[in-house]
Amino acid sequence: MLNILVVDDSLIMRRNITKMIESLGHRVVAEAKDGLEAMALYAKQKPDLVTMDITMPEMDGITAVKELKKIDKNAKIIMVTSHGQEEMVIHAIRNGASGYLLKPINVIKLRDSIRKVFPSIVDETTLQERETALLECDEINLPEIEDIS
Repeated sequence: MLNILVVDDSLIMRRNITKMIESLGHRVVAEAKDGLEAMALYAKQKPDLVTMDITMPEMDGITAVKELKKIDKNAKIIMVTSHGQEEMVIHAIRNGASGYLLKPINVIKLRDSIRKVFPSIVDETTLQERETALLECDEINLPEIEDIS
């Protein structure tokens, strides 16, 4: 389970991302409405991962990435962006972002982005996939039990 900081100026987006993260079995430790708030919360919470919107008031996502990387060179940050912001995404990645996620977001895209940053992470969908694969097996070989009656 990862501890995640969600950063977006839209309350609706923060809540939607939080619900998706929790459905994957991870925990949202804090939500921030801009880069400045994200900096303070990152220092306090020390999350494993940050989802970061690019366009925000006070401090935009690209500046926040630069600042976060100054205080923690190992910070893992997934940029959340809209179509038409490709140039900004490239700039964010050059400044240390770990990846990006294109809006509109769904749980599968979010899961895949997290898996790219944390390839060995086990989330709820991984467990469900394993369970489904086991259930889809044609036969299950159980050892014979000796009748002792």
